[in-house]
Amino acid sequence: MALIELNEVSKVYGFGDASTLALDEATLTIEKGEFVAIMGPSGSGKSTLMNVIGLLDRPSHGKFSLDGRNVAKLRPNQSAKVRRDTIGFIFQSFNLLPRLSVLENVALPLAYRGVSLSKRLKQASNMLERVGIQNREYFLPSQLSGGQAQCAAIARALVNNPKLIIADEPTGNLDSAASRLVMELLAEIHKTGNTILFVTHNPELTRYATRVVYMHDGCIIHDEKTALGQVAATARKVLYTLSTTTEDDDLAGVSALMMALPNKPTVRPARKPTKRRTAKPTVRRKSKTAKAAK
Repeated sequence: MALIELNEVSKVYGFGDASTLALDEATLTIEKGEFVAIMGPSGSGKSTLMNVIGLLDRPSHGKFSLDGRNVAKLRPNQSAKVRRDTIGFIFQSFNLLPRLSVLENVALPLAYRGVSLSKRLKQASNMLERVGIQNREYFLPSQLSGGQAQCAAIARALVNNPKLIIADEPTGNLDSAASRLVMELLAEIHKTGNTILFVTHNPELTRYATRVVYMHDGCIIHDEKTALGQVAATARKVLYTLSTTTEDDDLAGVSALMMALPNKPTVRPARKPTKRRTAKPTVRRKSKTAKAAK
């Protein structure tokens, strides 16, 4: 039985002339244990698809089954319960509560399930050890690096032992080293049997996925299986056609352009002929003493 089944699911925001079709009859099936990457340009419907699958939003049309249960028309309190027990969320901006310690942030989902304080703190500490930042459990989120904050967010998503993990741009705010750390951690979690669904703009991150789904204008336009450790074929085309122009590239282009131009002798503009002034004859005047001598 598939974990996720979408059958011609659409999502419309607004009414009348102000309506926007964010998801256009999307059909998607995801089996348990898959590591699926969702790719597409901004505004293609990736986040809307994640919100529908994560029960943060209800589809306007179509059928949606999660772990064999029809969840498309659940009431808000029912959706919240299924979401709490089945799905773990990892956000781009971490969404850690700033006034709670890392340990308290990770333990928070267990509080909504009614787990006692001592048990939830112990489970949260064990989960922080699993993601490698147990020595930071009494720190505040502001005292963590970006990679450590995302590891704490991953621990919080896993503490309820969910069947599905949804990560919306989990490396969007991280540098390359922290991004690699987070993706390696998700890969380790995937090996334990979790189903992971993550959104990314980076074709390189498809190396961690077993399947890549491409979206455009609210539609799923392509779906391909991929081998672990290899960039997906379609994503590779995108990767190698991206323009990476820098200031050095611009200077190199200018140099090449100057070398390509033919060397023409510089021609100075001819001067306009200037009219010579004719000198007037000088008339000598006799001095007064010469006049007196006469």
